[in-house]
Amino acid sequence: MIRVLLADDQRLVRAGFRSILEDEDDFEVVGEAGDGAEAVAACRELRPDVVLLDIRMPGVDGLEAARRIGADPRLDAVKVVILTTFDLDDYVYGALRAGASGFLVKDTEPEELVHAVRVAARGDALISPGITRRLISEFAGRVKAPSPSPRLNALTGREREVMHLVAAGLTNDEIAERLVLSPSTAKTHVSRIMTKLDIRDRAQLVILAYESGMVRPGWLGG
Repeated sequence: MIRVLLADDQRLVRAGFRSILEDEDDFEVVGEAGDGAEAVAACRELRPDVVLLDIRMPGVDGLEAARRIGADPRLDAVKVVILTTFDLDDYVYGALRAGASGFLVKDTEPEELVHAVRVAARGDALISPGITRRLISEFAGRVKAPSPSPRLNALTGREREVMHLVAAGLTNDEIAERLVLSPSTAKTHVSRIMTKLDIRDRAQLVILAYESGMVRPGWLGG
């Protein structure tokens, strides 16, 4: 079972997401929160696999809640998925930097919500890769010119190739196909890269790729 926490200040929104998720056999909604502080406390108490976190809430907002969850080593296994009303929200890039695994627009189709939570739970890819890639490109283009990161010197040539493809939003299966590898080998490469760079998930890997200048905004893996 995938254990999910819902955090949104609108009760009707939480009820809608609960209804969608509980129609599936592999989901359990373990709790709800009406603001960011409640969400962080609930994560510490319930240890969900995934928290759906509205970015705009009263008091402690979703961005600060994502930072607190990402900074708590006890919550390393909790995947944060940001919910936003707009698909290019100024706060979302900051949320990804804070440790969120990705984001969803609130009016997403039910099947996309279900798929996104499953993907986040297994840590296999960014949520809505095309939209997330576009968002990262948009906001990476606004930051100061990147400086090469010495952390990347630890990577082999093949690992750099894999990191480029992760930054383009490709899944492990797609990376395997592109590089003519087995899916398990692609997964091993991604895990090894994250270990070498001391990164907790793929979203952080993408952020580092952009901010270090390894890839440029708009790069699509071609």
